[in-house]
Order: sequence, then C-alpha cells, then structure tokens
Amino acid sequence: MERTRIASGTEWESRVGYSRAVRVGDRVLVSGTTATDADGDVVGGTPAEQTRRALSNVGRALEAAGASLEDVVRTRLYVTDIEDWEAIGEVHGEFFGEARPAATMVEVSALVDPELCVEVECEALVEGLSSDRS
Repeated sequence: MERTRIASGTEWESRVGYSRAVRVGDRVLVSGTTATDADGDVVGGTPAEQTRRALSNVGRALEAAGASLEDVVRTRLYVTDIEDWEAIGEVHGEFFGEARPAATMVEVSALVDPELCVEVECEALVEGLSSDRS
C-alpha cells in the first residue's frame, strides 16, 4: 500500500527517522506532537496553552494529509502532571467537539523538553481518501 509522509520541516524528523504524519489508504496517523513553533521553540506556559498549540499543530498535519480534526477517531495525550487533566481535557473538547474520538490520557515522567507538559498523537480515518492528495 502506498505511504505518504507529511513533514513539518524540523531537523528532528530526518535525524530521528520519523514523519509528523503518515497517510496509508484511509488512515492518517499523526506522531506525538507538542506545543512548538516552526523553529522548534516551546509555545505556551500553561497546560491549556500548550494543549491548544499542540492540537493546532496536529490540525495542520491532518490538513496536509487531506484530513481534519473531525476525521479523528483516536487521540492519546501524554502529560507530565495528571493533576492538569481537566484543563487539558477541556481544550481537547474544544478542538474535537462532536467528533468525540476515543481518547487516552496518561501521565509520563518527562517529555523531550522539560518545558513541555503535554504531547498529543492521533489517528484519523477518511473514507475514500485518495493517494494523490498532498
């Protein structure tokens, strides 16, 4: 099956060997995504702000793959302090609305940058997604 890789342009994708998102058939898988800008700098200080930025980044990756937040069927949220679950969850709800994907939130001891407090990955399904979209 044909695989389409979506890149965000950061140096880490080629160095570490991953893609921001991968589209195979009607599936779009978005890698763990954090609250960073185009230069890789952390954006937002609060868990809610970081979640908002991370989900905006996820949305851009989905769009590049021909999908949208409404197509998301599964999210996974990794947080460094589970006490922040409510603030993070509220932003998740704002972004996904009635799509209401299956979701998991787990506490982890750390993320790749100590300033980060949340990382999001997701999976979307798009019926009839053609392989000629980029």
